[in-house]
Amino acid sequence: MRKTIVDTLATVIFFTFVASLTELFVAGMEPGEVLKTRLTMIPLMLFTGRPYGLWRDWFFSTTKPTVSWSKTLIDGLAFLSFQLPVYAVVLFFVGADRSEIVLLLVSTAVLMFAVSRPFGLFLDAVRKVSGVT
Repeated sequence: MRKTIVDTLATVIFFTFVASLTELFVAGMEPGEVLKTRLTMIPLMLFTGRPYGLWRDWFFSTTKPTVSWSKTLIDGLAFLSFQLPVYAVVLFFVGADRSEIVLLLVSTAVLMFAVSRPFGLFLDAVRKVSGVT
């Protein structure tokens, strides 16, 4: 149960901040749209935080990366393959138009890849501090 709480809180805290900035300043979404998207995503992150942690752990245990660049690659692939489809569905349901969805998915994929390793390190650190490594 502690791993679920730790993984979920780390996910909510880290990505609520990062995604809000992307939606506002990259995609140019209105603040109301950002708020709706974030309010929709938080409950989803409550359900996906731990499964993503398990997914990421599986990616790392399967590929066993040993050098920095390969760890970055695995973090990126794990995150994109798990979270990007979830985000696309949310954008559709909150009413983003097709051009906003495409722009957000492309820009978010780039951003997600860029922040996936810092998030992975953040998740590992939160797990370690919480004693759930």
